[in-house]
Amino acid sequence: MTNYVTAELPKWAENTVLVWSVFGVLAVVSLGLFFWERRLAAGAPEGGVRLVPLGRIAAGGHSMNPPTVQAPVRGREAELERIGALVRGPGGGMAVVCGAGGLGKTTLAAEAAAQAQTQGQVVVWIRWRDDPERLGQDLAQAAHILGLPESRLEEARTGRVSLVDAVWEHLADVTGWLIVVDNVDTPARVGPGSGPPSAYRGWLRPHGGGVLLVTSRDTSPQTWGPDADLLRLQPLADDAGGEVLLDSAPHAGTEAEAETLAVRLGGLPLALNAAGTYLSVPTSRHRTFTAYQHALEAEFADLLGAEHPAAATNPAVARRVVRHTWDLSLDQLESDGYTLARPVLQLLALLEPAPVPRALMTPELVTDATGMPATAATVDAALAGLHQYGLLHTPETGGPEPDSTVVGRLQLHPLVREVTTHTLSRPEPTAAWLTALDEHLARAVAVVAGMPGRTGWPIARLLTPHLPAHLDRNTPNDFTTARDTLDTLAVAVSAAGAASEELLLCRHVLDNESRVLGPDHPDTLTSRNNYALALNRLGEHRQAADLYLRVVADSERLLGPDDPDTLTSRNNHALALNRLGEHRQAADLHQQVLADYERVLGPDHPDTLTSRNNLANALNDLGEHQEAADLHQQALTDRQRILGPDHPSTLTSRNNLATTLSDLGEHRQAADLHQQILADHERILGPDHPDTLTSRNNLANALNDLGEHQEAADLHQQALTDRQRILGPDHPSTLTSRNNLAGTLSDLGEHRQAADLHQQILADHERILGPDHPHTLTSRNNLAGTLSGLGEHQQAADLHQRVLTDRQRILGPDHPDTLTSRNNHANALNNLGEHQQAADLHRRVVADSERILGPDHPHTLSSRNNLASTLSDLGEHQQAADLHQRVLTDRQRILGPDHPHTLSSRNNLAAAEARLAEVGRRRWWRLPRRG
Repeated sequence: MTNYVTAELPKWAENTVLVWSVFGVLAVVSLGLFFWERRLAAGAPEGGVRLVPLGRIAAGGHSMNPPTVQAPVRGREAELERIGALVRGPGGGMAVVCGAGGLGKTTLAAEAAAQAQTQGQVVVWIRWRDDPERLGQDLAQAAHILGLPESRLEEARTGRVSLVDAVWEHLADVTGWLIVVDNVDTPARVGPGSGPPSAYRGWLRPHGGGVLLVTSRDTSPQTWGPDADLLRLQPLADDAGGEVLLDSAPHAGTEAEAETLAVRLGGLPLALNAAGTYLSVPTSRHRTFTAYQHALEAEFADLLGAEHPAAATNPAVARRVVRHTWDLSLDQLESDGYTLARPVLQLLALLEPAPVPRALMTPELVTDATGMPATAATVDAALAGLHQYGLLHTPETGGPEPDSTVVGRLQLHPLVREVTTHTLSRPEPTAAWLTALDEHLARAVAVVAGMPGRTGWPIARLLTPHLPAHLDRNTPNDFTTARDTLDTLAVAVSAAGAASEELLLCRHVLDNESRVLGPDHPDTLTSRNNYALALNRLGEHRQAADLYLRVVADSERLLGPDDPDTLTSRNNHALALNRLGEHRQAADLHQQVLADYERVLGPDHPDTLTSRNNLANALNDLGEHQEAADLHQQALTDRQRILGPDHPSTLTSRNNLATTLSDLGEHRQAADLHQQILADHERILGPDHPDTLTSRNNLANALNDLGEHQEAADLHQQALTDRQRILGPDHPSTLTSRNNLAGTLSDLGEHRQAADLHQQILADHERILGPDHPHTLTSRNNLAGTLSGLGEHQQAADLHQRVLTDRQRILGPDHPDTLTSRNNHANALNNLGEHQQAADLHRRVVADSERILGPDHPHTLSSRNNLASTLSDLGEHQQAADLHQRVLTDRQRILGPDHPHTLSSRNNLAAAEARLAEVGRRRWWRLPRRG
């Protein structure tokens, strides 16, 4: 009402009937409007509905066509097929393409939209602008395009129905459409209201007749609910990344060079596109893939972290700049209350581009480095947020480890780490962050070293890649402490059987000591010896032997020829030579070292006893089994007298004597001794000690040699189960147990099961040790032998040929393992009916064995036996019989009349003399099973 003051009333106001009539009409109209408003409110959805301007919905106001894909989409065939299957299917649904910034989510969605259009689908493209009201208008426009009548929109405008329900009721009834909502990086704001997207009551629902395709950095299944099909994008494979570069810059280099650059850029499509665009510009300084890769080392921030004038204020621009694309996610996490997300990411970026043990990322480390208060809960939240936005990955462990040994891993994409290191601002000084990091790395190593059994092994392996930089940062200021930390970790990973990790640490210590202390410092000599030991454990026996030779020369020059360290170096050199197959040279050197030990330290010194044991092993490898057994018996007697019957070294001597007795054919005596050793190990060390597990493995081998294959298989299965539980599935001893079980199954006639197990062992060796490691070659050889037992002779021959080629290349043509492969390949050819070719190859093996191993070596006798069998298959029965007679005579003289090989020769001779077409059982050469 308006205040109105006058000295005189108007004439109509004096008519009371008129006044009251007007008043009554106004009252009725007011009441009617009141009840009409209440009726509208009652029909509105809970929370009320804002009126929607119908004209704007009908008219649109911006393009809803999908962006054009300018180049082929590489490496996303599987994801496109999943989306295409959803589009082609009868039920519609919702797919979420998610992952960190820069993985090409929008590009993938645009390609899927283009494919849907070619299939006759109606495609609508909507870009999320962090505005729920705008999204509602765009979806209403999409529904209107798909036939939602204006009368229904009018009902929504006037509030008689909820707009979101009106839209989705219509979309549920209509098929043949794909709606893309791009860049929904803040799904909690989608609305309407405050409900989460996973409730499916808001603007994003999986229940339409067509497909709703969403792209987002949020990878959490909890965000999107159970009915959404999540497509988590990963970096492109190497070949696909190379194709992306070649698409943009086809003249910048070869496919191999493009692939190499793609690997350097971590397969990130955003970085690949940036590099390809740069290389395609004629005025760019670097015009080839190789030149660009080299320039990255010095100009990373300029090439990939380059500023853009609008990137800091315009999110759309920031998404296209490598430096800024992840800042958007970090800003969002910070605004959501994850205050530690950015500093935790920056702290992880200071470590190496390798998985980090979750146990390292403690609240104490975060606080000490950043100065920010941190608790276990806030650090957990920060890591969860980084993981949710695809900035942090948690790679799975390598094998089926027990739950108690599964170790959490944190890993940044290499480019996220590098960009963070180069470009993101960090509170200064950075040196304080690194000091805190080094202190906590040293603490973590000390904790791991103090853990019982294998408890700390997985963490030790994860820590290894991050420790060399720790030593570099502390050289020379606190060199000794940092070096000791690496040495401590090297001992832990060595116990874990992680030879590659041990080698990395030993090499880095050696390099730093050579530089800081000098090449002739006693600590440097020790580290050089430790590095050679690691090389030997890794199977790099030639490199180890050459390095030991240098250590011996340095020790003799600096310490004198009789210093105990010099004698140890000479002993280690002999061990490496024996591993190389140079058994005669190794035995001669061990003989000399033993004499020196007896002269310098005395006949009863523990090192002298060890030297006697090593000489016996070398003699046994030479085939001089009786001499080796006598020496092992002497070493055992001495150790029992000096160290006691229960000392670990005494048990080792007893084990070695049993193994040599087995090689002498005394299988019953060997099995009985192994049974006693196992009982002693269980009593002294416990049933789960690694030496006890080795003893159980050796007893199983002895039983198998006795022909008790089932009992042996059961014991090998027990040893394998125990080693997997105690040492882990990838420990070298576990792989040995798996190999021995497979060999016993083959002896039982279970060739298919044995072949499957050998196939698994081969895959494990290739994954853990690499395709060229000697143990990998042995696995491939054993698989080929089992395939032959299955009757798959062609496949076996092809595999033996490959092993022979690899061993000739890696070990040399005269290595004993190479001779074994040549023999096995000849046997495989004979099984194929290629008797002449097999005989020629066997003749070469006999000649090589006589030249390299000597005419009386067991392998030489086996070669001669195999040649005789092949000659019999050729029909050369007289020549075969003569050769079998020679082998029998030699085996009786060397091995004795009752040795199993002698008995086998007697059978073969009888078969040849009877001119039978089939000879006795032909033996495959196998490398001795390792304990």
